[in-house]
Amino acid sequence: MVTSHHEASHRIFQDRPELLGPVFRMLGVPLPPKLAVDVLNSDVTEMRPVERRIDSVLHITPSEGKPFLLAIEAQGRKSAEKAASWTYYLGYLTAKYQCPANLLVVCADAPTAHWAEGPFELGGANWPSLTLRPLVAGPHNIPLITDPAEAADDIALAVFSVLTHAGHKLTHETLRALGAALRKADPRSSEYFFDIVNMGLAGTSHRALWEDIMRASYFPGSGTLLERTFLEGEAEGQAKGKAEGKAEGMAEGRISALLRLLAARGIPFAEAAEARIRACTDTDTLDAWFDRALTVRTIAEVLDPPVG
Repeated sequence: MVTSHHEASHRIFQDRPELLGPVFRMLGVPLPPKLAVDVLNSDVTEMRPVERRIDSVLHITPSEGKPFLLAIEAQGRKSAEKAASWTYYLGYLTAKYQCPANLLVVCADAPTAHWAEGPFELGGANWPSLTLRPLVAGPHNIPLITDPAEAADDIALAVFSVLTHAGHKLTHETLRALGAALRKADPRSSEYFFDIVNMGLAGTSHRALWEDIMRASYFPGSGTLLERTFLEGEAEGQAKGKAEGKAEGMAEGRISALLRLLAARGIPFAEAAEARIRACTDTDTLDAWFDRALTVRTIAEVLDPPVG
């Protein structure tokens, strides 16, 4: 089952390829300082209806040396079938693109990370024909970053540290250090990293603290898009409150803020959903919708989130 943490653990490399350099150094495989990175189609299916899909595939052209492919898999548990699947991925990518391919496995707990390092031998019992040795990033080799200054020096790495320790020994100190660093980052990067950590901590005991850190960072005075969205909506509500009454004005302010946030995050919604939002007068409900709209991707998740 694909989880929010699973998605965050590999998508960060697509969105922030500068993370590759420090992570590979920690794995003992240093990369040249300058890289050109392209995201490739991760579908490696050859025949339907069997579907095979790698989490992420990057084409990397270093400033020195030959180009290569990097398949990235987020792995949450041990799986006996994975060695064969990973070998297939590497063979398929090498044959299709005529380019060397490596595999990076991202894990959030130490036992899974140690298992994923292999080596995995494929073939007959008396004569293994292939040996697979993935690169593995996890809590056993990615350090926890607890110093706000260190987190600010390399925010992408600090975020990745949180993701790799989410199922292990993540501490409140680490989250607060990252939150302090993000408050000083540019608004666009800050919003991206706040959201991807929020996604990566879904289902963990740390999610509530991170949401508190997010709220403290967005409001007040952070100058981010989310803060401006909220404050502009509140201003509209206050103006309407003078004309229509306090309760209606407060609701109008939250409605305006929510609609602005949906538009800013590119979440599409039909006329029926907009009518439902505009008809709501319960400020607690509107606040709950606004909070969910900070991180989810669809209007259904905002208005009617799955239960359990």
